[in-house]
Amino acid sequence: MDILQDLGSGFLLGALAWFAVRCILTGFFTVDQSERAVKVRLGRAVRLAGEPTTREGPVSEGLARTDEARYVYPQLEVIQPGGPYFKWPWEKVIKVSVATQTLSMAYDPESPGANQGGEVLEAVTKDQLNTGLTGQIRYRISEQNLYAYLFAVKNPIAHAMGYFISILRERIASFEAPPPPAPEGTLEAVEATAVSGVSINDLRKNLRALNEHMDRECRGSLSRYGLVLDASLITGIDPPAEVESALAAINTAHNHVSSDISLAQAAADQKIVQSRRAVEIETLKAQAEVEPLNALAEQLTVLKRSGPGALQAYLRNIRLGLFSKASQVVLGVKS
Repeated sequence: MDILQDLGSGFLLGALAWFAVRCILTGFFTVDQSERAVKVRLGRAVRLAGEPTTREGPVSEGLARTDEARYVYPQLEVIQPGGPYFKWPWEKVIKVSVATQTLSMAYDPESPGANQGGEVLEAVTKDQLNTGLTGQIRYRISEQNLYAYLFAVKNPIAHAMGYFISILRERIASFEAPPPPAPEGTLEAVEATAVSGVSINDLRKNLRALNEHMDRECRGSLSRYGLVLDASLITGIDPPAEVESALAAINTAHNHVSSDISLAQAAADQKIVQSRRAVEIETLKAQAEVEPLNALAEQLTVLKRSGPGALQAYLRNIRLGLFSKASQVVLGVKS
């Protein structure tokens, strides 16, 4: 009987010790500043009260209307940084890092050796030129849609990269340079069109617009995969080696044409300035000749108004001054 009591007491003490180790010592956890955590209780992620979905709120704003019904996920109860927090043995805590991360845009998570070891991404331009793209993307896991990242997609990074690459290749295949800002028919417009028309040149000149387009079109990755693509940083667009020399020759010819147009425009501007200066000089000369005549006319008008004989007296004085300066005078006699 004593043996049974001892066994029962030992079993009870063992159970209490197991409960203390399992529930108390391993039940507390903390969350780092760059992490967020969610609880899975008996195999089901803990939702927010009322179980709202990502269809409410700003998460679905980047989706097209036709895709809104496909990407509806429950919103989870996110555990913020800090602690200690407590969990029961039947609960599981999943932590994710929400820090911004950088990847090469040619990186393939499922085949790291693809795309030349994840360094160069190939894409075809509108004029059928196979180009190599280099650059990076910045992304982070969004705490607003952790369900999509943790439970809805098996490999969200691979899906997000495929999503990004498909949009980028479609954009490069259909890219056209915007029209020149200069009015049509001007020398500026001629100069702008002289160096355009080759798609890779247009892409290189509009890298900023291409990056902005990618940022705008990839906003749907938040609602699709729980990832936010912060920025697209395309840094290089290189042609294949077999056409690089030909493309360099085309660019050299375009640069030569652009230089000639600039020189012609500068010469024309100089001629216009010289013509304007000549017109101004001749105008000033004409005004200098007209001004004394206008002053004399005003004086004669004042003299005429001063009295009936004033103008005749003025003419007589002028005539006498001329007579005093003349060496000979010829007088005519009226018949």
